[in-house]
Amino acid sequence: MGGSDEDTIALIPELELTPVEHATFPWPNPNQPGNHAAALHLKAMQVGDHALFYHSNIGKEAVGIVTISAPAFPDPTEPEGTRWVAVKVRPHAVLRLPVTLAAIKGEPRLADMAMIRQSRLSVAPVRDSEWAVLIEMAGGFDPL
Repeated sequence: MGGSDEDTIALIPELELTPVEHATFPWPNPNQPGNHAAALHLKAMQVGDHALFYHSNIGKEAVGIVTISAPAFPDPTEPEGTRWVAVKVRPHAVLRLPVTLAAIKGEPRLADMAMIRQSRLSVAPVRDSEWAVLIEMAGGFDPL
């Protein structure tokens, strides 16, 4: 989880956080506003990067950490030749406490966080300083 504040660690919605070898994160609804920018964030992910596991529909909360296990590749659910991509992830850790969207919005140190400023993004960067605040709010994490 090292790197500079400019490093990107993305928020990944809607995966089951269970110990599995790999899971594919397909592109969610490419027609939704903001997803062109989110596609660029997916493409920027590197193998070994960590990402927050965030439930974007039910609960609206960060609940875990995943590791990017394969770089971006064409989304297999989309027609060939489209720009939409997917990444593969592996569960890494469970947050001790869920961090809700309301708590994130209420934390002044996260006021400039991309997911708050650009709420339609389904994948957004998280600065190292923001990551540290989120882990603090979660009371830490337990590796899987």
